[in-house]
Amino acid sequence: MAILWLLMALLMLSLVLVPVMRRRRGMVEQVPPGHPDAADPADYGFVREEELDVRVPGPDQDLLDVLELVQRTGDYRAAAQLLAGTESEGEVRWQRVQAFAGAAALELGERPGGVHEVPGGQWLRVWRAERPKDAGGAAVHAEFLVQQAWRTSRPGRDDFRIIMEEARSACAQAALLAPGDPVPYIVELSIARGLGYERAEFEQLWLKILDRAPQHMGAHLAALHYWCEKWHGSREQAYAFAEAAAARAPEGSLLAALPLFAVFEHLPEVNLVASFYQSEVVTKAIHGALHAVHAARPDDPMLAHVRHLLVLFLVRSERWAEAMHQLIHVDGHVGALPWTLSADPAAAFAVYRALAVAGYEANGGSPATLPG
Repeated sequence: MAILWLLMALLMLSLVLVPVMRRRRGMVEQVPPGHPDAADPADYGFVREEELDVRVPGPDQDLLDVLELVQRTGDYRAAAQLLAGTESEGEVRWQRVQAFAGAAALELGERPGGVHEVPGGQWLRVWRAERPKDAGGAAVHAEFLVQQAWRTSRPGRDDFRIIMEEARSACAQAALLAPGDPVPYIVELSIARGLGYERAEFEQLWLKILDRAPQHMGAHLAALHYWCEKWHGSREQAYAFAEAAAARAPEGSLLAALPLFAVFEHLPEVNLVASFYQSEVVTKAIHGALHAVHAARPDDPMLAHVRHLLVLFLVRSERWAEAMHQLIHVDGHVGALPWTLSADPAAAFAVYRALAVAGYEANGGSPATLPG
Protein backbone atom coordinates (compact mmCIF):
# COMPACT_ATOMS: atom_id res chain seq x y z
CA MET A 1 0.00 0.00 0.00
CA ALA A 2 2.86 2.38 0.74
CA ILE A 3 4.26 1.99 -2.76
CA LEU A 4 0.80 2.42 -4.26
CA TRP A 5 0.28 5.63 -2.29
CA LEU A 6 3.64 6.96 -3.45
CA LEU A 7 2.77 6.24 -7.07
CA MET A 8 -0.59 8.00 -6.66
CA ALA A 9 1.12 11.04 -5.19
CA LEU A 10 3.61 11.17 -8.04
CA LEU A 11 0.79 10.84 -10.54
CA MET A 12 -1.10 13.74 -8.94
CA LEU A 13 1.97 15.94 -9.10
CA SER A 14 2.55 15.01 -12.72
CA LEU A 15 -0.96 16.13 -13.57
CA VAL A 16 0.08 19.59 -12.43
CA LEU A 17 3.75 19.83 -13.27
CA VAL A 18 3.76 18.26 -16.74
CA PRO A 19 1.25 20.74 -18.21
CA VAL A 20 3.13 23.60 -16.56
CA MET A 21 6.43 22.48 -18.04
CA ARG A 22 4.81 22.01 -21.44
CA ARG A 23 3.38 25.52 -21.35
CA ARG A 24 6.74 26.97 -20.33
CA ARG A 25 8.45 25.15 -23.19
CA GLY A 26 5.79 26.14 -25.68
CA MET A 27 4.50 22.56 -25.92
CA VAL A 28 0.81 23.36 -25.45
CA GLU A 29 -1.35 20.34 -26.23
CA GLN A 30 -5.08 20.12 -26.80
CA VAL A 31 -6.81 18.01 -24.17
CA PRO A 32 -10.50 17.12 -24.00
CA PRO A 33 -12.75 18.94 -21.48
CA GLY A 34 -12.90 17.17 -18.16
CA HIS A 35 -9.36 15.76 -18.45
CA PRO A 36 -7.25 16.71 -15.39
CA ASP A 37 -4.75 18.48 -17.66
CA ALA A 38 -7.58 20.75 -18.76
CA ALA A 39 -8.09 22.11 -15.22
CA ASP A 40 -7.15 25.78 -15.39
CA PRO A 41 -6.97 27.95 -12.23
CA ALA A 42 -7.64 30.99 -14.42
CA ASP A 43 -11.19 29.71 -14.95
CA TYR A 44 -11.83 30.55 -11.29
CA GLY A 45 -10.46 34.05 -11.53
CA PHE A 46 -7.23 33.10 -9.77
CA VAL A 47 -4.18 35.33 -10.20
CA ARG A 48 -1.43 34.22 -12.57
CA GLU A 49 1.58 32.71 -10.81
CA GLU A 50 3.93 35.51 -11.87
CA GLU A 51 1.54 38.09 -10.41
CA LEU A 52 1.22 36.52 -6.96
CA ASP A 53 2.42 38.87 -4.21
CA VAL A 54 4.98 37.12 -1.99
CA ARG A 55 5.41 40.05 0.42
CA VAL A 56 2.25 39.72 2.49
CA PRO A 57 -0.19 36.92 3.44
CA GLY A 58 -3.27 38.94 2.59
CA PRO A 59 -4.32 42.37 1.41
CA ASP A 60 -2.99 45.42 3.27
CA GLN A 61 -3.13 48.13 0.66
CA ASP A 62 -1.93 50.87 2.99
CA LEU A 63 1.18 48.85 3.72
CA LEU A 64 1.82 47.99 0.08
CA ASP A 65 1.37 51.61 -1.00
CA VAL A 66 3.82 52.81 1.65
CA LEU A 67 6.33 50.06 0.85
CA GLU A 68 6.27 51.06 -2.80
CA LEU A 69 6.75 54.73 -1.93
CA VAL A 70 9.59 54.09 0.52
CA GLN A 71 11.46 51.78 -1.83
CA ARG A 72 10.98 54.09 -4.80
CA THR A 73 12.01 57.30 -3.04
CA GLY A 74 14.23 56.06 -0.23
CA ASP A 75 12.24 58.28 2.16
CA TYR A 76 11.27 56.48 5.38
CA ARG A 77 8.76 59.07 6.62
CA ALA A 78 5.67 57.39 5.17
CA ALA A 79 6.64 54.15 6.97
CA ALA A 80 7.13 56.01 10.23
CA GLN A 81 3.75 57.68 9.87
CA LEU A 82 1.98 54.41 9.06
CA LEU A 83 3.41 52.63 12.11
CA ALA A 84 2.69 55.60 14.35
CA GLY A 85 -0.98 55.30 13.38
CA THR A 86 -1.14 51.52 13.81
CA GLU A 87 -2.56 50.09 17.04
CA SER A 88 0.30 48.72 19.14
CA GLU A 89 -1.52 45.75 20.67
CA GLY A 90 -2.92 44.32 17.45
CA GLU A 91 -1.66 41.89 14.86
CA VAL A 92 -1.37 44.52 12.11
CA ARG A 93 1.52 46.38 13.73
CA TRP A 94 3.52 43.18 14.07
CA GLN A 95 2.91 42.26 10.43
CA ARG A 96 3.87 45.74 9.23
CA VAL A 97 7.06 45.73 11.30
CA GLN A 98 7.95 42.38 9.72
CA ALA A 99 7.18 43.67 6.24
CA PHE A 100 9.32 46.82 6.54
CA ALA A 101 12.20 44.88 8.08
CA GLY A 102 11.92 42.19 5.42
CA ALA A 103 11.92 44.76 2.64
CA ALA A 104 15.09 46.38 4.01
CA ALA A 105 16.78 42.99 4.44
CA LEU A 106 15.94 41.95 0.89
CA GLU A 107 17.21 45.26 -0.47
CA LEU A 108 20.48 44.82 1.40
CA GLY A 109 20.83 41.31 0.06
CA GLU A 110 20.34 42.52 -3.49
CA ARG A 111 22.55 45.60 -3.08
CA PRO A 112 25.12 45.03 -0.34
CA GLY A 113 26.85 48.28 -1.26
CA GLY A 114 30.40 49.10 -2.19
CA VAL A 115 32.78 51.90 -2.91
CA HIS A 116 30.43 53.63 -5.35
CA GLU A 117 27.11 52.06 -4.37
CA VAL A 118 24.66 52.92 -1.60
CA PRO A 119 23.60 49.70 0.15
CA GLY A 120 19.99 48.58 -0.01
CA GLY A 121 17.76 49.45 2.92
CA GLN A 122 19.57 52.73 3.49
CA TRP A 123 16.22 54.34 4.34
CA LEU A 124 16.07 52.27 7.54
CA ARG A 125 19.51 53.50 8.62
CA VAL A 126 18.46 57.08 7.96
CA TRP A 127 15.22 56.48 9.91
CA ARG A 128 17.15 55.30 12.97
CA ALA A 129 19.70 58.10 12.69
CA GLU A 130 17.19 60.93 12.28
CA ARG A 131 14.56 59.61 14.71
CA PRO A 132 16.35 57.61 17.41
CA LYS A 133 13.35 57.93 19.74
CA ASP A 134 10.83 56.63 17.18
CA ALA A 135 9.42 53.40 18.61
CA GLY A 136 8.32 52.15 15.21
CA GLY A 137 11.75 52.59 13.67
CA ALA A 138 13.37 50.91 16.67
CA ALA A 139 11.10 47.87 16.33
CA VAL A 140 11.72 47.61 12.58
CA HIS A 141 15.48 47.82 13.17
CA ALA A 142 15.34 45.03 15.76
CA GLU A 143 13.36 42.79 13.42
CA PHE A 144 15.71 43.67 10.56
CA LEU A 145 18.68 42.42 12.57
CA VAL A 146 16.85 39.20 13.41
CA GLN A 147 16.03 38.57 9.78
CA GLN A 148 19.60 39.34 8.77
CA ALA A 149 20.90 36.75 11.21
CA TRP A 150 18.58 34.03 9.90
CA ARG A 151 19.16 34.97 6.26
CA THR A 152 22.95 35.18 6.33
CA SER A 153 24.04 32.69 8.97
CA ARG A 154 22.79 29.90 11.22
CA PRO A 155 22.63 29.11 14.96
CA GLY A 156 25.92 28.07 16.47
CA ARG A 157 28.08 30.33 14.34
CA ASP A 158 29.87 33.34 15.83
CA ASP A 159 28.45 35.83 13.32
CA PHE A 160 24.93 34.59 14.04
CA ARG A 161 25.36 35.12 17.77
CA ILE A 162 26.89 38.57 17.27
CA ILE A 163 23.98 39.77 15.13
CA MET A 164 21.42 38.23 17.49
CA GLU A 165 23.01 39.87 20.54
CA GLU A 166 22.83 43.20 18.70
CA ALA A 167 19.18 42.46 17.91
CA ARG A 168 18.56 41.69 21.57
CA SER A 169 19.91 45.10 22.56
CA ALA A 170 17.76 46.69 19.84
CA CYS A 171 14.67 44.94 21.26
CA ALA A 172 15.43 46.29 24.72
CA GLN A 173 15.75 49.81 23.33
CA ALA A 174 12.50 49.48 21.35
CA ALA A 175 10.71 48.22 24.48
CA LEU A 176 11.89 51.24 26.47
CA LEU A 177 10.51 53.58 23.79
CA ALA A 178 7.06 51.93 23.89
CA PRO A 179 6.48 50.15 27.22
CA GLY A 180 3.01 48.87 26.32
CA ASP A 181 3.92 47.59 22.87
CA PRO A 182 4.27 43.79 22.67
CA VAL A 183 6.12 43.88 19.33
CA PRO A 184 9.68 44.26 20.70
CA TYR A 185 9.11 41.22 22.90
CA ILE A 186 7.60 39.26 20.01
CA VAL A 187 10.72 40.06 17.98
CA GLU A 188 12.78 38.72 20.87
CA LEU A 189 11.00 35.36 20.68
CA SER A 190 12.97 34.62 17.51
CA ILE A 191 16.16 35.64 19.31
CA ALA A 192 15.26 33.31 22.17
CA ARG A 193 14.94 30.45 19.71
CA GLY A 194 18.17 31.28 17.89
CA LEU A 195 20.28 31.82 21.00
CA GLY A 196 18.66 28.99 22.95
CA TYR A 197 17.29 30.85 25.97
CA GLU A 198 16.96 28.73 29.09
CA ARG A 199 13.40 27.70 29.85
CA ALA A 200 12.98 30.12 32.76
CA GLU A 201 14.28 33.05 30.71
CA PHE A 202 11.97 32.21 27.83
CA GLU A 203 8.97 31.96 30.15
CA GLN A 204 9.74 35.36 31.64
CA LEU A 205 9.79 36.82 28.15
CA TRP A 206 6.52 35.07 27.33
CA LEU A 207 4.84 36.52 30.44
CA LYS A 208 5.76 40.03 29.29
CA ILE A 209 3.90 39.38 26.05
CA LEU A 210 0.88 37.88 27.78
CA ASP A 211 0.68 40.95 30.03
CA ARG A 212 0.43 43.17 26.94
CA ALA A 213 -1.42 41.09 24.34
CA PRO A 214 -2.66 37.73 25.70
CA GLN A 215 -4.56 36.80 22.52
CA HIS A 216 -1.87 37.79 20.02
CA MET A 217 -1.83 35.07 17.35
CA GLY A 218 1.48 36.16 15.83
CA ALA A 219 3.15 35.96 19.23
CA HIS A 220 1.80 32.46 19.81
CA LEU A 221 3.08 31.33 16.41
CA ALA A 222 6.54 32.71 17.20
CA ALA A 223 6.55 31.07 20.65
CA LEU A 224 5.40 27.75 19.21
CA HIS A 225 8.69 27.44 17.30
CA TYR A 226 10.63 27.46 20.57
CA TRP A 227 8.61 24.55 21.94
CA CYS A 228 8.98 22.43 18.79
CA GLU A 229 11.02 19.27 18.66
CA LYS A 230 13.54 20.72 16.20
CA TRP A 231 14.39 23.58 18.56
CA HIS A 232 14.16 23.53 22.34
CA GLY A 233 11.13 21.41 23.14
CA SER A 234 9.38 18.31 21.91
CA ARG A 235 6.36 17.28 19.91
CA GLU A 236 4.45 16.78 23.14
CA GLN A 237 5.40 20.20 24.51
CA ALA A 238 4.50 21.95 21.26
CA TYR A 239 1.14 20.19 21.10
CA ALA A 240 0.47 21.00 24.75
CA PHE A 241 1.31 24.68 24.22
CA ALA A 242 -0.94 24.91 21.15
CA GLU A 243 -3.84 23.00 22.67
CA ALA A 244 -3.74 25.04 25.88
CA ALA A 245 -3.86 28.28 23.89
CA ALA A 246 -6.75 26.94 21.79
CA ALA A 247 -8.65 25.81 24.87
CA ARG A 248 -8.55 29.22 26.54
CA ALA A 249 -9.18 31.18 23.34
CA PRO A 250 -12.40 33.21 23.35
CA GLU A 251 -14.98 32.69 20.62
CA GLY A 252 -13.81 34.33 17.43
CA SER A 253 -10.11 33.97 18.23
CA LEU A 254 -7.89 32.32 15.67
CA LEU A 255 -5.87 30.77 18.48
CA ALA A 256 -8.23 27.81 18.04
CA ALA A 257 -6.22 27.08 14.89
CA LEU A 258 -2.87 26.90 16.69
CA PRO A 259 -2.86 23.06 16.94
CA LEU A 260 -2.81 22.88 13.13
CA PHE A 261 0.43 24.87 13.13
CA ALA A 262 1.85 22.50 15.75
CA VAL A 263 0.99 19.55 13.51
CA PHE A 264 2.59 21.30 10.54
CA GLU A 265 5.82 21.92 12.46
CA HIS A 266 6.08 18.18 13.15
CA LEU A 267 5.13 16.74 9.77
CA PRO A 268 7.35 13.82 8.77
CA GLU A 269 9.97 14.57 6.14
CA VAL A 270 8.62 11.71 4.03
CA ASN A 271 5.11 10.33 4.43
CA LEU A 272 4.03 7.20 2.56
CA VAL A 273 0.94 6.45 4.64
CA ALA A 274 -2.24 7.34 2.76
CA SER A 275 -4.29 7.65 5.94
CA PHE A 276 -1.95 10.08 7.71
CA TYR A 277 -3.99 13.12 6.73
CA GLN A 278 -7.16 11.36 7.83
CA SER A 279 -5.68 10.51 11.25
CA GLU A 280 -7.41 11.71 14.40
CA VAL A 281 -4.71 14.24 15.30
CA VAL A 282 -4.67 15.84 11.85
CA THR A 283 -8.45 15.74 11.39
CA LYS A 284 -9.04 17.32 14.79
CA ALA A 285 -6.53 20.08 14.05
CA ILE A 286 -8.12 20.77 10.65
CA HIS A 287 -11.59 20.96 12.16
CA GLY A 288 -10.35 23.32 14.86
CA ALA A 289 -8.82 25.60 12.24
CA LEU A 290 -11.95 25.50 10.08
CA HIS A 291 -14.08 26.43 13.09
CA ALA A 292 -11.69 29.27 13.95
CA VAL A 293 -11.85 30.61 10.39
CA HIS A 294 -15.65 30.43 10.38
CA ALA A 295 -15.93 32.26 13.72
CA ALA A 296 -13.25 34.89 13.10
CA ARG A 297 -13.89 38.45 12.04
CA PRO A 298 -13.60 38.78 8.25
CA ASP A 299 -11.03 41.55 8.73
CA ASP A 300 -8.87 39.64 11.22
CA PRO A 301 -5.31 40.21 9.92
CA MET A 302 -4.26 36.67 10.89
CA LEU A 303 -7.11 35.02 9.02
CA ALA A 304 -5.08 34.68 5.81
CA HIS A 305 -2.31 32.85 7.69
CA VAL A 306 -4.73 30.15 8.83
CA ARG A 307 -6.38 29.86 5.43
CA HIS A 308 -3.02 29.38 3.68
CA LEU A 309 -2.05 26.52 5.98
CA LEU A 310 -5.51 24.99 5.58
CA VAL A 311 -4.97 24.90 1.81
CA LEU A 312 -2.00 22.57 2.26
CA PHE A 313 -3.77 20.26 4.71
CA LEU A 314 -7.05 20.16 2.82
CA VAL A 315 -5.33 19.35 -0.47
CA ARG A 316 -3.28 16.60 1.14
CA SER A 317 -6.48 15.29 2.73
CA GLU A 318 -8.17 15.34 -0.71
CA ARG A 319 -10.87 17.67 0.60
CA TRP A 320 -10.97 19.52 -2.67
CA ALA A 321 -14.10 21.67 -2.27
CA GLU A 322 -12.98 22.92 1.14
CA ALA A 323 -9.52 23.69 -0.25
CA MET A 324 -11.08 25.67 -3.09
CA HIS A 325 -13.17 27.63 -0.60
CA GLN A 326 -9.99 28.72 1.21
CA LEU A 327 -8.24 29.54 -2.05
CA ILE A 328 -10.85 32.01 -3.22
CA HIS A 329 -10.23 33.99 -0.02
CA VAL A 330 -6.43 34.11 -0.12
CA ASP A 331 -5.49 33.92 -3.78
CA GLY A 332 -3.24 36.76 -4.89
CA HIS A 333 -1.05 36.95 -1.76
CA VAL A 334 1.28 34.14 -0.70
CA GLY A 335 3.54 35.64 1.97
CA ALA A 336 2.64 33.04 4.59
CA LEU A 337 3.39 29.52 5.76
CA PRO A 338 3.78 27.02 4.21
CA TRP A 339 4.79 28.76 0.97
CA THR A 340 7.43 31.05 2.47
CA LEU A 341 9.52 27.99 3.37
CA SER A 342 10.06 27.45 -0.35
CA ALA A 343 12.71 29.23 -2.41
CA ASP A 344 9.85 30.16 -4.76
CA PRO A 345 6.71 30.75 -2.66
CA ALA A 346 4.56 31.63 -5.67
CA ALA A 347 5.44 28.40 -7.46
CA ALA A 348 4.80 26.32 -4.32
CA PHE A 349 1.39 27.91 -3.87
CA ALA A 350 0.56 27.51 -7.57
CA VAL A 351 1.22 23.75 -7.43
CA TYR A 352 -1.22 23.23 -4.56
CA ARG A 353 -3.74 25.54 -6.18
CA ALA A 354 -3.58 23.52 -9.40
CA LEU A 355 -3.92 20.26 -7.45
CA ALA A 356 -7.01 21.65 -5.72
CA VAL A 357 -8.55 22.70 -9.04
CA ALA A 358 -7.79 19.34 -10.66
CA GLY A 359 -9.19 17.40 -7.70
CA TYR A 360 -12.26 19.60 -7.51
CA GLU A 361 -13.07 19.17 -11.19
CA ALA A 362 -12.30 15.44 -11.16
CA ASN A 363 -15.07 15.13 -8.58
CA GLY A 364 -17.63 17.07 -10.58
CA GLY A 365 -16.82 20.61 -9.53
CA SER A 366 -16.66 23.61 -11.83
CA PRO A 367 -16.46 27.40 -11.56
CA ALA A 368 -20.27 27.47 -11.59
CA THR A 369 -20.56 25.18 -8.56
CA LEU A 370 -17.95 26.91 -6.37
CA PRO A 371 -19.65 28.86 -3.59
CA GLY A 372 -18.37 32.28 -2.66
